[in-house]
Amino acid sequence: MEALATAPAPSRPGLPPPTRCSHLRRPKALAASKLPRRVIAALHMDGARAAPLRCTPAETDAAATTSDQTETAVEATEQGNNGAPAADAPASSIEGLDGIKIRRRPVTGPSVHHVGPFQFRLENVGNTPRNILEKIVWNKDVEIWQMKEKMPLYRLKGPLDNAPPARDFVAALKASYDRTALPALIAEVKKASPSRGVLRENFDPVEIAQAYEKNGAACLSVLTDSKFFQGSFDYLEAIRNAGVKCPLLCKEFIIDAWQLYYARSKGADAVLLIAAILPDRDISYMLKICKLLGMAALVEVHDEREIDRVIGIDGIQLIGINNRNLETFEVDISNTKKLLEGERGQLITQKDIIVVGESGLFTPDHVSFVQDAGVKAILVGESLIKQEDPGKAIAGLFGKDISPVSSAV
Repeated sequence: MEALATAPAPSRPGLPPPTRCSHLRRPKALAASKLPRRVIAALHMDGARAAPLRCTPAETDAAATTSDQTETAVEATEQGNNGAPAADAPASSIEGLDGIKIRRRPVTGPSVHHVGPFQFRLENVGNTPRNILEKIVWNKDVEIWQMKEKMPLYRLKGPLDNAPPARDFVAALKASYDRTALPALIAEVKKASPSRGVLRENFDPVEIAQAYEKNGAACLSVLTDSKFFQGSFDYLEAIRNAGVKCPLLCKEFIIDAWQLYYARSKGADAVLLIAAILPDRDISYMLKICKLLGMAALVEVHDEREIDRVIGIDGIQLIGINNRNLETFEVDISNTKKLLEGERGQLITQKDIIVVGESGLFTPDHVSFVQDAGVKAILVGESLIKQEDPGKAIAGLFGKDISPVSSAV
């Protein structure tokens, strides 16, 4: 596997000096009796488990230049809170940082509580999500903690070593654009969404992925969130193992660097990073890890503030403009044109950043509109997955057959 190392974990202003969590590398030596005893008032969002204990990220050295750097990288990240970036901080520290409007987790703990055999719900502004994005992130925060307990980072070393080599996601998009003179298609394998419900009942992720590839998709996006999108990392892994050659984007709500390692171990060639839930330093930190893992990162923005933030971050190759407001889930494709007008669009061109149009694209006119605005790739799910034959629906989206076979004729 290509040499790996981790970037230094970002510092966190206002918090005590970082400490190393050495027990993360030596789980067998950890005695339960040595754990600090705490009174934990906040419970799992479902009332099933208590809120997680968290260690402060350590300042780790970016090192490792030998062939066994997979192990070095894993150990280095484990010393930094099992891969958690700066965002693994109290809920109030994320809201307002770099203009972020969501809270990472309930400020006052979840609304469901248990007293003896009784369960009761006590809702207030501190434990009630203000929008669907915040609700998803709160759930993801608990979900990732549970996954990390079952699969600590040190246990990912084997799967990372055995994972198939990462494929060049960015190169695949450029090659498709050069071949067709149309925006490269990232076709999405997506069963459901919070706003639309189940999009496809007879859902076979491998069959759908193969149909997309056959009909001209440059890359594929695979939903892995289970609660809100009925996705799965098993889908991602199954598609990769089925021989699909298109590079795969892990479509997930990433809030912890551990998720990057897990996605790569499942065969991901790229990941989604959402500016609305990640401060700049976390995006920068995760971009470095992605580079070391050989993955691309599609950094998603929704408004002027977010795109201006992201343009200023070193290492950006892909910017996704989501025409869907993740707070209300309303869609307006004119958002793409608005964000790419003037000096901003010129700067993106100068930096050779590929812009990906997302959401609300159903017709050839929609595709032409965003292409004229400066988009060179599009990510499309709903308008394809709801069709009887999702693969053949690609020709309807573009108004012509864009499959490799048609181009060769």
